[in-house]
Amino acid sequence: MSSATDDLRSMDQTRLRLAALYLPIAQDLEASEVIYREELKSRIPFVQQLVDHAARFQGKRLRPTLLLLSAQACGGVRPIHHQLAAVVEMIHTASLVHDDILDDAMVRRHAATINVEWGNEPAVLLGDYLFTHAFHLAAATGSTVACQWIARATNRVWEGEMTQTHHRGNLELDEPTYFDIIRGKTAELTAVSAALGAYFADSDPLVVEALEAYGTNLGIAFQIVDDLLDILGDERNTGKSLGTDLDKTKLTLPIIRFLASAPVEDADNLRRLILDQSFSSNRRKLLRDMIGTTDIFENCWQCAFDYANQARDNLAILEDSQAKAILVAVAEGAVRRAY
Repeated sequence: MSSATDDLRSMDQTRLRLAALYLPIAQDLEASEVIYREELKSRIPFVQQLVDHAARFQGKRLRPTLLLLSAQACGGVRPIHHQLAAVVEMIHTASLVHDDILDDAMVRRHAATINVEWGNEPAVLLGDYLFTHAFHLAAATGSTVACQWIARATNRVWEGEMTQTHHRGNLELDEPTYFDIIRGKTAELTAVSAALGAYFADSDPLVVEALEAYGTNLGIAFQIVDDLLDILGDERNTGKSLGTDLDKTKLTLPIIRFLASAPVEDADNLRRLILDQSFSSNRRKLLRDMIGTTDIFENCWQCAFDYANQARDNLAILEDSQAKAILVAVAEGAVRRAY
């Protein structure tokens, strides 16, 4: 069977699993998708072509799903939730488009990235276009809280991205700085998504705070797993370019822990591997083999599980419901994406 057929089958199976998991909010997700598509309609064919291609990157729609499930778990989904679900998905998609430029990534969701297909300049402009539409739609809700929270979260996302870019090639990067980066670039948007769902369901402030903490812990767990898969994953299953962290000399948790704990000679060998571009063709395998002689991969998986468990514990404040059970399942599924 061809790899292309395998890819399509993997995508179909993922869609079926997600459809079953998200069935209770299927109509709400569709309502937010309609808003997403309508908001981004363009009279210019080329712009519409870019928008349509970027829509292929939406994948799990984790952030709008968190927003809608949180709303349902806290009392019910309202029309404003549909709008805000579209907003957070636009912001996330824009960040993916920009990330692919920064990483020189070639594939996203089994499709060519915007920067590969059309070049960096259209990709930068498309990301900006998605951001401006997101803030326009947030303003259209008439809620200053929505605008403020989304703007603050987006600022923190880009602070995380800029901090990570600043630390490229920094072989002394420590764990606190790594976690500060991923809290910004990944966890902030999952946190605000869950918090917005609860807030606009008229929840008690303590419930909103708990859902925000859930989103933060879930986002951290999700990013740790993404960083592990960048080293250990299979591109046919993940559907995106792997090894980009290493190629861009971005230190992630397994590398940070190896450099901090390995004998001096082994740590020096890893530093040479990271910095020497002549290893580019097989660098990821060499890195896997080097770290694989230790228990660091297992420890990093456990760290992701610990954050996912914290996310699950944050939901204790909610009454039992189908939506709550799905939020628990989302936390568990975030760390069971081993490929």
